[in-house]
Amino acid sequence: MQEIIDSIDRWLTEGQSVALATVVDTWGSAPRGVGSKMGVSDSMSMIGSVSGGCVETAVINEAIDSLADHTPRLLNFGVSDDTAWEVGLTCGGRISVFVESLDQQWWTLAKQSVQTDHATTTITILSGDHIGQKLVLDGDGQILYQTPNFPADQCADVITVARQQQSSRRLTVNDLDLMVDVQAPRPHLILIGGVHVSIPLEAIARQMGFRVSLIDPRRAFATPERFPNVKHILHTYPNEALPELGIDSHTYVAVLTHDPKIDDKALTTALPSNAAYIGVLSSGRTHQKRLERLRAAGIDESLFQKIRTPIGIDIGAKTPEEIALCIMSEIIAVRNGVL
Repeated sequence: MQEIIDSIDRWLTEGQSVALATVVDTWGSAPRGVGSKMGVSDSMSMIGSVSGGCVETAVINEAIDSLADHTPRLLNFGVSDDTAWEVGLTCGGRISVFVESLDQQWWTLAKQSVQTDHATTTITILSGDHIGQKLVLDGDGQILYQTPNFPADQCADVITVARQQQSSRRLTVNDLDLMVDVQAPRPHLILIGGVHVSIPLEAIARQMGFRVSLIDPRRAFATPERFPNVKHILHTYPNEALPELGIDSHTYVAVLTHDPKIDDKALTTALPSNAAYIGVLSSGRTHQKRLERLRAAGIDESLFQKIRTPIGIDIGAKTPEEIALCIMSEIIAVRNGVL
């Protein structure tokens, strides 16, 4: 959703009406996942995507109609539908897209959650008498927002089921057809060392939707001039800086300095945590010496298997940009559960 915020806010500031289209279900080789979003203004401008181009034109037309009649609608496209062939969905997949006028109160809450990396879950009724009604939960499952006509007698059951969801999906709870849209915090890449490879690695990670922080006690390496898009640059050692930033299951740590005084402190702090990824830029020989130091520091040897080194997927990388690509490829593979 991050990529549509600025455009939608600009349209609203200009006084335009805005519709929101959300992928609520997919089958087969649908090109965009559940939860993907597209904004459409009443001037027929668009931002985001619900199908990678296959059905956007049809969805835009329905969005304009929705703004005109103030009625949400659930659209279905598949290769067996004549409409799907007309709009270009010939790739073997089917998708369902929910189109609605933008609820500005919900929008303010949702975008703030995205921008501050707070978890929220939005439940939207997709059909029936209460179509379009919403319920929003925070990361602890408490109600943040509820539209006036969301059926009160269904709230408890809906909340119970929604709390169990780890990703966005369409569900039926009792007689309600629902979209449960889980907005997780952005994955967090923490770079240990403002070395040359960190510059393209930060840029790639940001393009992939990661928020990036940088730790390096050597101030000359970690400057706003070298890393203008990094919000958090910390000039303390990793054993102090990592707890300050926080490490959780959405955290990915890339240890890059080649300086044992810095790298070892990063590992002694990160290894006992539940970080999703810990990669270290080093050779095999250097790594064996590192493990000896970690043993001497009292780190449990069972944690050593969490270290990925040499860091990154082997693509024969030579330049800093290629090395950054191989590191980010490994991080994405871990995040997607294929490594």
